[in-house]
Amino acid sequence: MDAALVPTPHGDARVALDLPQGEPVALLALGHGAGGDVDSADLAAVTEAAVRDGLAVARVTQPYRVAGRRTPPRAPVLDEAWLAVIRRLRQQAPGLPLLVGGRSSGARVACRTASELGAVGVVAIAFPTRPPRTPDRDRLDELALPAVPVLVVQGAGDPFGIPPAAPGRTVHLLTGATHTIRGPAAAAAGAAVAGWLADLAATRSRG
Repeated sequence: MDAALVPTPHGDARVALDLPQGEPVALLALGHGAGGDVDSADLAAVTEAAVRDGLAVARVTQPYRVAGRRTPPRAPVLDEAWLAVIRRLRQQAPGLPLLVGGRSSGARVACRTASELGAVGVVAIAFPTRPPRTPDRDRLDELALPAVPVLVVQGAGDPFGIPPAAPGRTVHLLTGATHTIRGPAAAAAGAAVAGWLADLAATRSRG
């Protein structure tokens, strides 16, 4: 794994890049949770599974976390920093199909920016459907934004809600997991993403 700082309009982001043994077949960019980092158990398991299947995986640490802060800025700031990083990565790997995703806050950023980036799919891990302090509201409008296939991998006991399946959206529930996904549930998350990526690749090749 190689790591490098990438400038954005809101400070430097950090990108950890994992490459497969041969030429990559696609690029998967992943973002972290609000107060977390890119080496969480679920992101690590998804990275390992995707690299094993031939994808390059870029795990992106937002500038506020690089600067040592735990509280994220407003959504537009997160999105602008993410867009700057992913565009830089695409310049370095032109022609590779792009998938975007992340866990929790990172999944929200990926959903909001997928169409603008031209992503072919979205991997949303632990998508926080209900805001913790306003449970009467939901964020399903963000999850519905991508016009491409979306995989949601969610702990079956996630207190932030379980997104429903929908056209173009697959929901995979992890038994015994909550909003935190680790141990056997993290391995199961990696396997779920690998299976979905294989199905997506097959669908794209037929199209």
